[in-house]
Amino acid sequence: MPSKWTYAKAGVDIDRKSGAIESLVKELRYKRTGKGQAAGMKGLFTSLIDFGEDYLTLCTDGVGTKLLVAQELGIWDTVGIDCIAMNVNDTICVGAEPMSFVDYIAVEKPDESLTNAIGKGLEKGAEMSNMEIVGGEIAVLPDLVKGVDISGTCLGYVNKKRVITGQDVNEGDLIISLRSSGVHSNGLTLARKVFESAGIGMNDRISGLNGTVGAELLKPTEIYVKQILSIINEHKVSGMVNITGGGLRNLLRMRTLRYTINDPIEPAPVFKKIQELGDIDTAEMYQTFNMSMGFIIAAAPDEAEAIASGNRNAKIVGIAEKGSGVLYGPDSVLYERY
Repeated sequence: MPSKWTYAKAGVDIDRKSGAIESLVKELRYKRTGKGQAAGMKGLFTSLIDFGEDYLTLCTDGVGTKLLVAQELGIWDTVGIDCIAMNVNDTICVGAEPMSFVDYIAVEKPDESLTNAIGKGLEKGAEMSNMEIVGGEIAVLPDLVKGVDISGTCLGYVNKKRVITGQDVNEGDLIISLRSSGVHSNGLTLARKVFESAGIGMNDRISGLNGTVGAELLKPTEIYVKQILSIINEHKVSGMVNITGGGLRNLLRMRTLRYTINDPIEPAPVFKKIQELGDIDTAEMYQTFNMSMGFIIAAAPDEAEAIASGNRNAKIVGIAEKGSGVLYGPDSVLYERY
């Protein structure tokens, strides 16, 4: 086993991924004019499309290598929830309400029991999000896919007067975190490699975890839709962030300030086990995993206090200050843009 595991050693180099994204985006130059044109705001979790008094929102995401855990355990009825969650949690970051969804499932060969189980998870996730699945595609690709891949695309909407971009965050605003349900659907490549290198299988039980390792990793991603829509209906918030790939670096999508995380949520045991077994630096953990902080809200102090006291899974974890980057307080780790 490597002396210190990193996401890059596990096979996912985020710096190179960022470069690959840039190389693709620079070729996308055509712009539509009139109704339906993009709003042109960069760095958001979902795209904004001009549609009169409203913005339509559109985003896409998949489940990733969490599917390999499902495959090893033979449990497929929860990954549909992850597919929905990864999309709707991005949608709500701008204050938008998810309304429609299409899924894409690529399989090596048709398997009715498999797709039935996946469908159950998709239906559950849609119900939890108050969103309708209006279509999708099942592609049979035996020469390309060895197993299963699942992704989806979410359509939402938000009135232009109520859109939240994160550019209204001010110095002194407090950072509230909503607790995650577990690893969610990011960093699974690193998590799997760490357990595998330690000789621990997905069906094994280890001290500190209530169930098997696989059951812990397979916990569905938390869906924050109804909670966030309720919060922004009752409180004024200045920014919202889904803590997915990139961990705390996602806060850099908001206005350029220094976001100091000085009182983080205590990470769940699964994160501590991954860090211990992989001898992973704390800085690497907080830029790979959500570390039990699944969703972030920025708000003025009075609003932040009310949000934290009114939501059992919420905690004030930091503050926006003059400067730039994300400072993880206990270890004085400064995250800057890639």
